[in-house]
Amino acid sequence: MKYDRIDARILEIVQKNNRLTSEVIGEMAGLSATACQRRMKTLRSEGIIEADVSIVSPKAVGRPIGMFVLVSLERERADIIDRFKKAIKSSPQIVNGFYVTGDADFVLYVTARSMEDYEQFTQRFFYEIPDIKGVKTMVIMDRVKVGFAIPIEDPFEE
Repeated sequence: MKYDRIDARILEIVQKNNRLTSEVIGEMAGLSATACQRRMKTLRSEGIIEADVSIVSPKAVGRPIGMFVLVSLERERADIIDRFKKAIKSSPQIVNGFYVTGDADFVLYVTARSMEDYEQFTQRFFYEIPDIKGVKTMVIMDRVKVGFAIPIEDPFEE
C-alpha cells in the first residue's frame, strides 16, 4: 500500500503517542475523527501499523539485566534456521530476535532477573540446541534510547 502525506503525519503522531484519541490525531493531521479512524484502520489492515504497544521498563518488572546475544549456527540450512526462529519466538526471555548478515546469524535481545537467571536460560536454551556453533553475550550497561519509532518519509519528497 502507498501512503500519502496525511498518512505520514498520522504515523508520526501515533509513533510518539498511540493513546491519543481519533479526534486529537485527526485535529493534528487536519482530518475529522471519522476520517482519521478510517485511515488508521487501513494503515493497520495493510500492515503499515504492525502493532499498538506500550514500552515497559524491564527494571520496573524485575528484569533489570539486558543482553545482546550473537548466535552463530553450525550451517545455514533452511530447516535449521526455521527451527531456531521458532525457538526464538517461543521464548519469553527473548524480547527481540533478528536474523542478520555478518559475523553472527542471529542477534537477540534477552532480559533476565539476574546473571544467575541468564545463566540458567543459556543452559536451557542454547546448550540444548545442537545446531548452535557459538554464542557471544554483550551485557547492556545503560539503555540510552529505547523505542520503535521509524522515520517517516514524506511520500512526495525526493
